[in-house]
Amino acid sequence: MLEQALLADDHEALARRLEALVEAYASGDMSRAAILVLAAEEWRQAGQPARALDCFQRAVDDGGEVSVDPRAGIADTLFELERPDEAREVIAGIQAVGAVTAATALTVAETLVAYGDLGEAHRWATEGAHRAVEGGGEHIALLRTRYRIRVDLGLPEDELDALLDASC
Repeated sequence: MLEQALLADDHEALARRLEALVEAYASGDMSRAAILVLAAEEWRQAGQPARALDCFQRAVDDGGEVSVDPRAGIADTLFELERPDEAREVIAGIQAVGAVTAATALTVAETLVAYGDLGEAHRWATEGAHRAVEGGGEHIALLRTRYRIRVDLGLPEDELDALLDASC
């Protein structure tokens, strides 16, 4: 059934199947939270951000291992729902925890760019680049995102931009 939904590019059907999978899921290669994040992304692709928001919140409540903090998805979805103040509160909550992964920093930075907050996006991309494993995929993605932001802000190149030049 999951394969059929994937092949049909039916985001709603896939989201429903993923949610059903979570209900019956005990343990395996992925956490329940990670499956809920996948379902949330499918709900967003299906044009149902409220359902996505619910899945992201369930992923947070589950507390299982995920590569990107589900609250980053909540913030992005809140922006999509034109609730920017709530989105910024969620982002502040992510920052308050302190142990932000490079993948989460990248997601938050990209969200902030998409919604026009380049200064804050620059801060997230810079902090993420400092935390990422140098030369790794997330590090390079953060450096690229940061560089694009710096160009848009009219900032001169700096030492982190030079790392991007060296990695290409």
